[in-house]
Amino acid sequence: MARSGTRRVGGRRRPRAFGPSGTPGHEGGNGSPLLLLHGVGGTWRAWRPVIPGLERLHHVIAPTLTGHDGALPVAPEVAPSVAAVADSLEAVLDERGIDRLHVVGNSLGGWLALELARRGRARSVVAFSPAGAWSSNLRMTLLVASMRAGFLVGGRLAPRVEAIARSPRARRLLLGSQVAYPDRLEPAEIAEELRAITRSPIVRPLIRVLRRQPLLPVPDEPGRPIRIVWPERDRVIPFEHYGAPMMARLPGAELVRMTGVGHVPMTDDPVGVMERILEVTRPLEHTVDEGRA
Repeated sequence: MARSGTRRVGGRRRPRAFGPSGTPGHEGGNGSPLLLLHGVGGTWRAWRPVIPGLERLHHVIAPTLTGHDGALPVAPEVAPSVAAVADSLEAVLDERGIDRLHVVGNSLGGWLALELARRGRARSVVAFSPAGAWSSNLRMTLLVASMRAGFLVGGRLAPRVEAIARSPRARRLLLGSQVAYPDRLEPAEIAEELRAITRSPIVRPLIRVLRRQPLLPVPDEPGRPIRIVWPERDRVIPFEHYGAPMMARLPGAELVRMTGVGHVPMTDDPVGVMERILEVTRPLEHTVDEGRA
């Protein structure tokens, strides 16, 4: 299908599998399209706390990323990389005839959002703790080692996820670096996400190559806002070591610090996350409406 200009999609849709060959995810709402991208090892479900609010203004597209739980794997002839995952996202957009749209991401999803902007596919970007830049190779090497260990532990605990998810102490130990308030997560939700890690074959090969290809600088583009939101309680990629180098790659980007939330802020403060997004996208919608008047 040939790409068109930014597409407006009317009417509500029920959550469904979508994209090339049935990529799992959620799609629904009214208005201009907005893409939500989760972090490594996660699924589209990370965005569930904010989707209902965003759907009041936007047609929300929240896919599970390539190689993650239930999604298509990277093709055998393609080496796992952030670029390969970005290629698969462009295929989802091309399938819908969407040229440019609002893009929101967290962690790896933030990196992908910025990569899509670099490729000219974003009307706006809001990225929460985006990965892709670091202050030293040693620090990034240590982070990758920590991620490998975390995913290994998660895999070994998979047979006991139900019991672990019901234990407040276990939730704090496993999720304390990711979210500020682990007790706000429902046990069934935690178990679901822990199992997803074991069903995401791209995770291990992807984290092995993350430090080899950092995000390339994203040129400033008039009329395309980029907002970087960095939680002050991010214990995974703290701002001083990862956020400051990121901002150096993004001339013209806006930095917003968010208090009281962790690396994955959507469950910590869904209203605050939604507001940080709509503060960027809503003015662009008003501009489009005024231009049509």
